[in-house]
Amino acid sequence: MHQRGVDFDEFFRASWPRLYRTAYAVAGDAASAEDALQGAYMKAYASWRRVSRAEHPEAYVRRIVVNEILGTRRLGWWQRERPHAAPEPPGRVAPPDVGIVQHDAVWSAVQGLPPRQRAVVVLRYYEDLSEEQIAEVLGCSRGTVKSQASAALANLRRDAAHLSIGERP
Repeated sequence: MHQRGVDFDEFFRASWPRLYRTAYAVAGDAASAEDALQGAYMKAYASWRRVSRAEHPEAYVRRIVVNEILGTRRLGWWQRERPHAAPEPPGRVAPPDVGIVQHDAVWSAVQGLPPRQRAVVVLRYYEDLSEEQIAEVLGCSRGTVKSQASAALANLRRDAAHLSIGERP
């Protein structure tokens, strides 16, 4: 294998787990996350010479991944098709731990956000990126990041009030 393939192969193995978690958090489902990653890695490989010279190649590919996900949402198929989790089988199920229920409630609320707000929340609080870095990933201004974050947090607070997050059964 020539050097370009070896370098890319190493990059792919090292970056896949982190980028998959980000893609999954932004997309909300495994299939969409994998599709976005596949498209992003194909684009990165095609431009590997330029990508590998970037100051932060993983950040470069993260931007492609997030744009793949947000771009797909703009195309409209998202309103017609969306994978759903398999239903629970009938029968007695042990009660979940309160922490799991709270995590699920928060995750559901985040998944209910509009795509750009969800992307800002994931990049800020999950990836721990700065406003400037998020603006770069999303291709927008810092002001847009701030307004999207503010709207997202307001939506999450509203949802938290309706879900009674933190109350014990």
